[in-house]
Amino acid sequence: MRRIFLFVAAMGLASAATLIATCTARAQQPQDFSKVEIKITKVSGSVYMLQGSGGNIAASLGDDGIFLVDTEYAPLAPKIQAALAGAGITNKPVRFVVDTHFHADHSNGNAAFAAAGATILANENLRKRLEEGSTIGNGPGGSISVKQPPQPKEALPIVTYGDGVNIFLNGEKIEVQHMPAAHTDGDSVVFFSTSKVLHMGDIFVRYGFPFIDVNDGGSVQGMIAACDKALAEFPPDTQVIPGHGALATMDELRAYDQMLKDTTAAVQKALMDGKTLAQMKEEKVLAPWQKYSGTFVNSDAFLEELFNSLVARKGKEKVLGETEAAGKPFTCS
Repeated sequence: MRRIFLFVAAMGLASAATLIATCTARAQQPQDFSKVEIKITKVSGSVYMLQGSGGNIAASLGDDGIFLVDTEYAPLAPKIQAALAGAGITNKPVRFVVDTHFHADHSNGNAAFAAAGATILANENLRKRLEEGSTIGNGPGGSISVKQPPQPKEALPIVTYGDGVNIFLNGEKIEVQHMPAAHTDGDSVVFFSTSKVLHMGDIFVRYGFPFIDVNDGGSVQGMIAACDKALAEFPPDTQVIPGHGALATMDELRAYDQMLKDTTAAVQKALMDGKTLAQMKEEKVLAPWQKYSGTFVNSDAFLEELFNSLVARKGKEKVLGETEAAGKPFTCS
């Protein structure tokens, strides 16, 4: 069966469920955002989590205004604004937005919030990815490929940073840290120091194996380094907002980090034994972690991510062809 490439002309990379749906004939139609409901949940202190269609949003609400982490999709901006107002904490506007990474399910609402007066901040690599567009994917020969077109000027961050930036708002220090070469090359995590809440973006997800955008500078090594750094630097009672899925604890982040380390070690051993990607798939080297295999990122797709992180990104082998690298293609059936 041929590999299926997903082209999302208007919205770019969708959430896992939306991305899967694009493989069906029905999903070729635009998503009906009128049916999406925004759920808002208090996490701790001034911080709330919003969930709709796309990545999880964090919001700090207070007398100084509203600080958002990620924006989901532009058509949902009015619903997000309504949910924020409905919390009854402040009537102040959204003043700042930080994007955790450039994928559209986390950043497509930028222009809408900028038009309402918010200042958009992001890592410098993220702005470049938004401005230039990209073919998002899990590396050479990989089975996941999604085109995200260049975004208009109105959607681009107007303040960029390298290693990070601190923002003091609503009675707490908000620490924004760049995590290099993780889910992408422009990832940031955001820590609300008084509320003890950490937004990890798609470095940490709860739908199973994560998607690593190797095409855009992501790597499993960077994913592990980011998780290790978060676990070492932030308090053990911190509550963690993942890029997708339910609120988590630091212990749950630690277990996820260990899964990344264990699966990476298994693929590294196979590489040292001289195994090709096709042989690894045939031998099912990730079978012990089958419970993480999902419809979006199944075991073979995740194996491609690990393989390309460990090998292809370092230029230690030829560009993989269909026969050697593709294995069983990613499908949404």
